[in-house]
Amino acid sequence: MKKFKQLFAAVVTLGVLSFAGNVVAAEVEAPETLVKRISQEVLDIAKSDKAIQGGSQQRVLQVVEEKILPFVDFQKMTALAAGRFWRTATPEQQQLLTTQFRSLLVYTYSGAISQVRDQKVEFLPMRSMPADTDVEVRSRVLQSRGEPIQLNYRLEKTDAGWRIYDVNVLGAWLVETYKSTFAAEIRRGGIDGLIKALTDKNKSLAAKSAS
Repeated sequence: MKKFKQLFAAVVTLGVLSFAGNVVAAEVEAPETLVKRISQEVLDIAKSDKAIQGGSQQRVLQVVEEKILPFVDFQKMTALAAGRFWRTATPEQQQLLTTQFRSLLVYTYSGAISQVRDQKVEFLPMRSMPADTDVEVRSRVLQSRGEPIQLNYRLEKTDAGWRIYDVNVLGAWLVETYKSTFAAEIRRGGIDGLIKALTDKNKSLAAKSAS
């Protein structure tokens, strides 16, 4: 399970990095076109940046902030992960929960970026119509060793452009993976209990990042 989680983090990072780029381009390009155009640029950065390869956590966090976060709909992702409990949370709880979940994913992504080496991404034909506003972009991560890894994304077209709100690795959707964890924490301590659990986890990860 630990090995799977590490692989999940690494591949999610590799995939989400593909969404970095120009906001204007995201508004006019088809989602798969955007991913294909930007992914090579970002992979090149991850492979060649000496600070990242040297393990600089600050540089990794900078890349995450600049290249990933603008293209992820964290509120929708958090709402889906919280499921029916989201509707019973107050606006303040929803905001706090989104903030902490966002931080958790940032640390997850940043912890895996430095693992990028010789991977390549192969995109599969789209199964959507041009007028669709909710699509799935399918791809495979090719490695020098081992079988290709399935990596799919769900994106929604918003007023600000296309935004990713879920990732599928090896048949497992990120939102579904966290949904059971969220539900268990909420049953134990309510929404506030989940927020506290995420906050404590993020503090621990921040301390490790600073060391």
